[in-house]
Amino acid sequence: MSRKRNLKRSAQGKRRDMEGGLPIQSTIHPIKRPSDQKGWIMRQTWEHLLFAHWVVPFDVLRKLVPDSLQIDTFEGQAWVSIIPFMMTGVRMRGLPPIPFTTTFPEINVRTYVKAGQKSGIYFLSLDASNPMITAIAKQWYRLPYARAAMQVVQESEGLHFQSKRWGKTDGAEAFHASYRPVSDCFFAESGTLEYWLTERYTLFCECSRSKKIFHADVYHEPWRLQKASLELRENTMTQAAFSLEGTPQLALYARGVQSLVWPIKPVKSEGKPSW
Repeated sequence: MSRKRNLKRSAQGKRRDMEGGLPIQSTIHPIKRPSDQKGWIMRQTWEHLLFAHWVVPFDVLRKLVPDSLQIDTFEGQAWVSIIPFMMTGVRMRGLPPIPFTTTFPEINVRTYVKAGQKSGIYFLSLDASNPMITAIAKQWYRLPYARAAMQVVQESEGLHFQSKRWGKTDGAEAFHASYRPVSDCFFAESGTLEYWLTERYTLFCECSRSKKIFHADVYHEPWRLQKASLELRENTMTQAAFSLEGTPQLALYARGVQSLVWPIKPVKSEGKPSW
């Protein structure tokens, strides 16, 4: 009887862990959970992601990133990544899904930064097809979202992804590519470029009015990555500031993860770089 009760308690504990929002921790490739485990406010699922990575001159990025954030580099090189994917299962904690906002395509352009000793990402742009989501994200998370016309077709193993930003008749920021996985799944090992580029669990943003820096934590299981085959037909996502020439130096694919998002908080002054 005692053994049955213990098993029942164990099962209930696991269910509470999932219902509380934190997936069961991977024993293969553990990551640090946020200290405020109960403070998440949004759940999202990211599916069919392409991680396309380019080396970009440090000085180019320094002009685009707030001075209070340090440009993070890997072996002396700065990187920019373009990440198209499908967003699904979007819902606020404790609330039912908002109609017409749970599933939509998105494409992000990001670089890699640090505030003090805390590493994370800084979005140069985010494009989505859902007007309500772009408005909410701008207001709540101070992120540079833009609305775009997007067409996504799921192919046999990958995705055909096409995006063009609204508001311009000529020269709009656009992305057109097909991508698919071409290797077995793997976890990126600590110390590798793949790990440095993908295992990031904090985003930084700047308030356009006050110029204060904020951060928000995210949580998900470690990425199960695959090498990607990429056919890139058009890419003008960064044309307003610089151009990304040719194919990326590294292309990875991930089938997806369920993620939790915490509210944004101001970066404490002692957490800022001292330069």
